[in-house]
Amino acid sequence: MNWRKEIKSWGIMLGIFGILYFTGLITPIAGGLQSMILSTGLIKPKVLLENKEKKDFDYAGQFVDTNGDRVSLSQYKGKTIFINLWATWCPPCRAEMPHISDLYDKVNGEEDLVFLMIALDDDFNKSKKLVEEKEYSFPIVHAAYGLNQSLQSQAIPTTLVVSPEGKIVFYQEGMSNFNTQEFQDFLLDL
Repeated sequence: MNWRKEIKSWGIMLGIFGILYFTGLITPIAGGLQSMILSTGLIKPKVLLENKEKKDFDYAGQFVDTNGDRVSLSQYKGKTIFINLWATWCPPCRAEMPHISDLYDKVNGEEDLVFLMIALDDDFNKSKKLVEEKEYSFPIVHAAYGLNQSLQSQAIPTTLVVSPEGKIVFYQEGMSNFNTQEFQDFLLDL
C-alpha cells in the first residue's frame, strides 16, 4: 500500500512541474524564488577579482538599443561601465534584475558611470517586453552582432565592471545582489 502513495505523490509532483514547465511559468517562478534569496543579503558580489583582474577590456563591438540604433562599446571609453549579460530564459538573471534596477536608480545621473545590460535572447522583443513589464529603469541593448573576447563567458548571468582606464576591475559569473552600499561605493570610487 505504501508504494501506491509514493507513486501518487511522485505523479502529482511531476504533474505540477510539467504544467509549470510547459506553460513557461517555471522561469519566472524560479527567478522570483532566487530573487527572494538575494534579498536576504546572503549572496553578495565580492569586490575582489580572481580570474580576469586588471586585464585590458576590448572596446570592439556593437549592440542594438531598444530604438533599433547601433551602440558602440568604443563610445564608453573613459567611463566606468557596469556590464551584465542576461537572458529572459535564465532564472538567475531574472532574480538579480530587480536588485540591479535598484542600484541603477541610486547611481543614475553619475556622469562617468554607464550601465550596459546586454540581452542574449534570440528575440530582442522578449527582452524588451520583460524589462517593460517589470518596469526596470536601466537601459538594455541586444547582442545582435555577437560578443567580443572580453565579454565571452561560460555562464549567465555574468557581470563585469570596466574602469575608466579600460581595465576589467570586476568579473563574476552567476547571480548576486549588486544593490549594496559596498558595491555602490566600489562603482563610484573608480
